[in-house]
Amino acid sequence: MYLATLLLGPLTVAASLVPYDKYILAPKTRDLVPTSIHNVNGSVTNAISLTRPSGNATFHGVSSVTYDFGINVAGLVSLDVGSASSSAAFLGVTFSESSLWVNELASDATGDSGLDTPLWFPVGKGPGEYKPEEKHIRGGFRYLTIVSNTTAIVQVNGVRVNYTAAPDQDLRAYTGYFHSDDELINKIWYAGAYTNQICTIDPKQGNSLVHLMDDSSTDIELPETATWWNNYTITNGSSTITDGAKRDRLVWPGDMSIALESIAVSTGDLYSVRTALESLFVLQKADGRLPYAGKPFFDAASYTYHLHSLIGASYLYRFSGDKKWLTQHWSQYKRGVQWAISSVDSTGLANITAKSDWLRFGMGGHNVEANAILYYVLQDAQTLAGELRDTSSAAKWKRIAEKIKIAANKKLWDDENGLYTDNQTTTLHPQDGNAWAIKANLTDSAKRSTIVSNALKARWGKYGAPAPEAGKTVSPFISGFELQAHFLANKPNSALDLIRLQWGFMLNDPRMTQSTFIEGYSTDGSLHYAPYSNDPRVSHAHGWSTGPTYALTAYAAGIQLIGASGSTWSFTPQPGNLTFIDAGFTTSLGKFAAKFRTSGGKFVQLSFAAPSNTTGSVSLPGTKGTLVSKRGKRVVLSNGSATGLSGGTWELHV
Repeated sequence: MYLATLLLGPLTVAASLVPYDKYILAPKTRDLVPTSIHNVNGSVTNAISLTRPSGNATFHGVSSVTYDFGINVAGLVSLDVGSASSSAAFLGVTFSESSLWVNELASDATGDSGLDTPLWFPVGKGPGEYKPEEKHIRGGFRYLTIVSNTTAIVQVNGVRVNYTAAPDQDLRAYTGYFHSDDELINKIWYAGAYTNQICTIDPKQGNSLVHLMDDSSTDIELPETATWWNNYTITNGSSTITDGAKRDRLVWPGDMSIALESIAVSTGDLYSVRTALESLFVLQKADGRLPYAGKPFFDAASYTYHLHSLIGASYLYRFSGDKKWLTQHWSQYKRGVQWAISSVDSTGLANITAKSDWLRFGMGGHNVEANAILYYVLQDAQTLAGELRDTSSAAKWKRIAEKIKIAANKKLWDDENGLYTDNQTTTLHPQDGNAWAIKANLTDSAKRSTIVSNALKARWGKYGAPAPEAGKTVSPFISGFELQAHFLANKPNSALDLIRLQWGFMLNDPRMTQSTFIEGYSTDGSLHYAPYSNDPRVSHAHGWSTGPTYALTAYAAGIQLIGASGSTWSFTPQPGNLTFIDAGFTTSLGKFAAKFRTSGGKFVQLSFAAPSNTTGSVSLPGTKGTLVSKRGKRVVLSNGSATGLSGGTWELHV
């Protein structure tokens, strides 16, 4: 039977058409007004009018209205005041990402304790536009409350937000797309993409960390009352990716191992990734150590976050193909690898003395997470060394990596529980180390990967996958690696089920933003992140929580780049219980796309495309048939596989 792509429609890869744009959550304009009213306190006339560009709402004495933007947004607020009955009149504004922390007295928190103070405007000065200084840009909020705290009568004609996130982007002009027969899965892919957009900022609007600083540690003039300023320049350039939207508007390396890949297959904003990475490399110590976080965070050593920076450099090269950039930073990269391998002792494993990580507990000793990530970095390093013909470094790194793998499986594997222990002194079986063991190919067999995958799934609770290394915590960051682990263990249904369970909860729970993904929460579903004592501080938009966006494109749709910018590629779809997928993204070499339908677990319609100047392979286990290119070339599948395929458009005949 001939299965023409005409049955599926043409491959939708033109970025200018922006396929499936109805799912894109980014606003159509940077001039935002609220979409609805969340609640009203006191006497306010015609409050609903402020959900239009021009309104006429009147606040009678002490009163407030909480407006809902429908999604998490970011930017600088302004009020258009028509009149005030008293020169002593004030209006205040408070913000919250979650409905839990809506409050006319304070905003949710950017600091370690308490709540953030409102922004107060002396509207008794007369009619006109009132807005705060730009340092009071709010990085993430769904709810905005206008507060009148005097007996005056104040007329407000408008409330607007100048949307400042993703400053260099045409907000809805995605270069990647994803669609399947599962609406929840589709919405999650796009929510991940939007989360990274709102976490992308003008570098001049970084978190000044005023709650952590004193006069001796910074040259910034500290505020007398406000508890948050976003006016620290954190990188060079005009745009950069940060950890979180509301809080942690800083460069944190951990995000590079999750957010970077998801950005690459959605918005394609690699420029913002590059500026972030360069801000870390410029802080590298003489001994090769890279920072725990970018400026203005205090200097601290983190073994794992050091490795995440190196992973970021490798990923940036894979998606950009910028060999000039890689060459410029190669000596720094090698010093970074050297700092990491200097911790490897006579056991063959790295002995970790730097305690800082993603706020998990017990980092130290021959830690499995740290060693698995090191093993992964050493594989990346060998590939990069091959690109630059640095054969001596590659040989050295290969020898060290081989010993790590042998030692980890000998010393840290717990056969009874089917998981790796955190180190040699504990019975704890961490989520991070076990997920990374599969992702890094530290496991010594496919069978062991399957065992770990099954054991991790067996621990899931009602709200997702637990991270016992951080107490009663669900970590979307670490679960992003677990998603990849299940796909790599050939357990796609486990990965998809975890996306629906955990990210479905994060997307649909009414306490969430319904648009961006929270940084962490409790295994009982409460929005308490164990490492923090101040629940309003939890960020509801964190780039490290966007793992499904890349995982669905790379594994479910099967589009994976092997060589720089996709010069070589692999098409290995694992749709699991999805029956239809249409996905793609663009690199500097051109467009990559895949579209297929399954029935009874078999491919019944399938086509894919890659740039003409590339080569790749296809793996469709259990599938018999012939791949036919648009130019008429025919390649018979051998055990479901084909190698050495040239770029172009191909379709399956079965």
